[in-house]
Amino acid sequence: MSTEHSIFGDDETQYLQSNGLRMAYQTFGKPTDSAIILVAGLYNQMVRWPLDFCQLLEQRGFYVIRFDNRDIGLTDKMDGLQAPSLWRLFLKYYLGIPVSAPYSLNDMAADTVGLLDALNIEQAHIVGMSMGGMISQLVTALYPQRILSLTSIMSTSGERGKGIPSLKVSSAMVRPVTTERSALDNAVDIWQLIGSPAYPMTDEAVRELVAAEHKRSSNPAGYMRQIAAIRTAPGRSALLQSIKVPVLIIHGVEDLLVPVSGGIDTAKHIPQARLELFPGMGHTLPRALLPEFADMIAENARA
Repeated sequence: MSTEHSIFGDDETQYLQSNGLRMAYQTFGKPTDSAIILVAGLYNQMVRWPLDFCQLLEQRGFYVIRFDNRDIGLTDKMDGLQAPSLWRLFLKYYLGIPVSAPYSLNDMAADTVGLLDALNIEQAHIVGMSMGGMISQLVTALYPQRILSLTSIMSTSGERGKGIPSLKVSSAMVRPVTTERSALDNAVDIWQLIGSPAYPMTDEAVRELVAAEHKRSSNPAGYMRQIAAIRTAPGRSALLQSIKVPVLIIHGVEDLLVPVSGGIDTAKHIPQARLELFPGMGHTLPRALLPEFADMIAENARA
């Protein structure tokens, strides 16, 4: 079985209208089961949620929905909208100089809720990784009547100084494409830089996975617009304190992209949050840990 088939699954991609966008999604399980929606990270297509993981959640009694965020995958691209330069985003972060982003994390939260509306799902459990964790936090806080439980994986609170990558990692994330190094080469290097040391993948396996994603869709301009949405988002500590549903925080101790301080700080602002830290895990979803993650998520949903 090829990597491409494995990450895409047998279920065909479907489309719906959400918040004015044509959005791509896939489902697993029975619509009569409790819905759980998976929100992907920065420039991650929905297939970054492993097929194995979706099936594990389905086996635990969930109707699983994964989808492409705006500007990524097969969902509508925000063509024509200009992201601010990295220098402008730097000045915004360190000097507070106002910067306008093409769209916000709040807009992406509204997309997620719109997807639930289009599927006629009144309430769901929500799981987000990285940027998807930020979006999921916003959905839970801003639309409390829609969310039954929250799981935030390798994400952060958005508070200053928490979960901030090193300069080395930040530089790698925006490394330009050259005649010597393709976008695929860069993507493989980034994966290996921020990956999970205790659960390594070979360069060949990473390249096969990333190539399958690139073949499905590639939109570099969307990458910069999503970065702008993250970098211009205010801290969420006050919103996090308003969350009343069960909350699970999962984070890798070796995460270099969103260091573990981000997960710890997120949990600090949610009194009922359960914080689970995994030694040897970086900014990936190690296959060996997926059954444990699924068990924790199911337990959190029952809390």
